[in-house]
Amino acid sequence: MAYGGFGSAPKFPNAANVSFLFRYAKLTGLSKFNEFALKTLNKMAKGGIFDQIGGGFHRYSTDARWLVPHFEKMLYDNALIPVNYAEAYQITKDPFYLEILNKTLDYVLREMMSTAGGFFSAYDADSEGIEGKFYVWKKSEINEILGDDADLFCLYYDVTEGGNWEGNNILCNNINISAVAFHFGISEDNIREILTNCSTKLLDVRSKRIRPGLDDKILTSWNSLMITAFAKGYRVTNQTKYLDAAKNCISFIEKNLLDEDKLLRTYKNNTAKIDGYLEDYSYFANALLDVFEIEPESKYLDLSLKLGCYLVDHFWDSETNSFFMTSDNHEKLIIRPKSNYDLSLPSGNSVSCFVMLRLYHLTQKEKFLKIATQIMESQAQIAAENPFGFGYLLNTIYAYLQKPTEITIVNDENSEISKYLFTKFMPESILVAISHKSQLEKLAKFPFFTGKIFDDETFVYICKNFSCSLPLKSIDEIDLLI
Repeated sequence: MAYGGFGSAPKFPNAANVSFLFRYAKLTGLSKFNEFALKTLNKMAKGGIFDQIGGGFHRYSTDARWLVPHFEKMLYDNALIPVNYAEAYQITKDPFYLEILNKTLDYVLREMMSTAGGFFSAYDADSEGIEGKFYVWKKSEINEILGDDADLFCLYYDVTEGGNWEGNNILCNNINISAVAFHFGISEDNIREILTNCSTKLLDVRSKRIRPGLDDKILTSWNSLMITAFAKGYRVTNQTKYLDAAKNCISFIEKNLLDEDKLLRTYKNNTAKIDGYLEDYSYFANALLDVFEIEPESKYLDLSLKLGCYLVDHFWDSETNSFFMTSDNHEKLIIRPKSNYDLSLPSGNSVSCFVMLRLYHLTQKEKFLKIATQIMESQAQIAAENPFGFGYLLNTIYAYLQKPTEITIVNDENSEISKYLFTKFMPESILVAISHKSQLEKLAKFPFFTGKIFDDETFVYICKNFSCSLPLKSIDEIDLLI
């Protein structure tokens, strides 16, 4: 398809399916699956579904070209989609994908973060009763704001007198910087600098408009997805602000939405309420492991382990080998519902399965592996028959079948080895970077870290199928085993 994506209009990002295409390409060696996923990400990033000057993605496109969005901005989209761009960068090393990731995560930090460190849920599509009014432009406005640079900006972002939507312009990009540079007779670097300056000016003007309404409730599940996005963003950019945001959000949830072993679902006006659902527990347990791999403080693994055990004890249905959406001590419902489909959001069952697999490899507790394999066995056939609805579960099955590679970097203080490994596409790996001896000492109780010694030099252990390498000190040695 010329514009990538799945289906025609309306068109949703379907982040889990893009991730699975990357994994399937690696599994099969067939580059066409990577090419389709990358085309999708390219077209989304250049279309109106992406806020070209403010960053962040709107909810979906009303057309097949990703041009005209439904202008609502959801926190979960801006958590799930950046992970696709992080993986695209790991695969291609093309800085374009980092740019989109940075603009999206920076948008969330700027516009959706509460002062306490949690993240708000959504912005409405309309302001002053008109959908998209906050985001669109007349060419005359842009001419007035940008002056001599307006022609260049309008060429790059497809701005015309007649507009491309109801007489207005949704900013989109259908031309390469090289063509603009040729047209104006200046260098590509100068073009980029001018476009950045123009975007800053327009964003400043736009910020003074009446904003769309904000849904300021803070949801445990969506915030957990955001933690994962910031952790993945840190790995590929090495920007500490992203890791700090992830850790601060964990602290927010621990302080405001965790009551001993139980999670609460929603927080607003200084009040937390509603018992947590399956997705709250599974997303948060998974997010804790994502941060743990980067900064392996035992508190993150301990809490993820506690939540994993709570899932097994209070959500598991041994009759159907899947998790209920509600716990056995939740407010009583006529029936306890279940959901196995990965659609706009990954299902709690799929993420729980991945959490169980990760916890097994870190702790060697057989109950976690048993639960994970039971979920996969009970749903593998329906996932194969309807892969579109099971993208996240298929990612988990991929990791299981590939037999996760366990990688431990020891004495890593922002080393070249960790930067190299963090920017390598290894979706089947569990990669933990130990910075301090005290971290390793506290983690010695977990089998993943048994027999690993802290030393004066940076080195790497690689384990697979319960067999570990000798300490490796060079990237060449490491590459032979991963």
